[in-house]
Amino acid sequence: MTTPSQTVGPFFGYALPYDGGPDLVPGWRTDAIRLHGRVLDGAGDPVPDAIVEIWQPDGDGGIPRRQGALRREDDAFSGFGRCPTDLDGRYHFTTVRPGAVGDGSAPYIAVQVFMRGLLRQVFTRLYFPEDTAAHAADPVLNEVPADRRATLVAAAEGERTYRFDIHMQGEQETVFFAF
Repeated sequence: MTTPSQTVGPFFGYALPYDGGPDLVPGWRTDAIRLHGRVLDGAGDPVPDAIVEIWQPDGDGGIPRRQGALRREDDAFSGFGRCPTDLDGRYHFTTVRPGAVGDGSAPYIAVQVFMRGLLRQVFTRLYFPEDTAAHAADPVLNEVPADRRATLVAAAEGERTYRFDIHMQGEQETVFFAF
C-alpha cells in the first residue's frame, strides 16, 4: 500500500537553513554578485516561510564535483546555496555569475522553492538579461512559450546585482519545470 503525499512544511524552516547558506562565495570577491528577490503567492502577498535553493556552475561553466560541506573554506565556490525567506518573502544570495554549461545553452541558475502547501518542491531556472543572444539558442528556454520566458529572466539592478521574484501563481506566475 502506498502512503499518500503530505504537504511540505512549515517545519523545514527549522532544519534546512544553516549559517552561511546564502553565501556561495564571500562578498569581497571581485566576481561576486548579489542575487535577491521575493517569493510571492497567487495574490501577490509575500510567502514568509519558504526556502529557496540554488544550484549552479562556476563562472567558467564548470560544475563543482568535490564533496560539499555546510562550512565553506575561504573563497571556495560550492555551487549550492540555501536561503529562507523573511517576513516579507525576501531571499538573497552572494554568488558568481555562472558560465554556460555545454553547447547551445545560456548561462542559468537552477532554483528550487520549498513552501507550505506544496506536495513537492518546485523547480525553475534563472537566466541573466545580458545573455539575450544565448537565450535564443537555449534548448530549455525555447520550450517555454515566448510570452512566458520573461518570468525566467532576472532584472539587472546595477553592475553586480540581480532581482528575481518568484511568483507561485497568478498572472505573473513563474514558469516551473517537471523534474
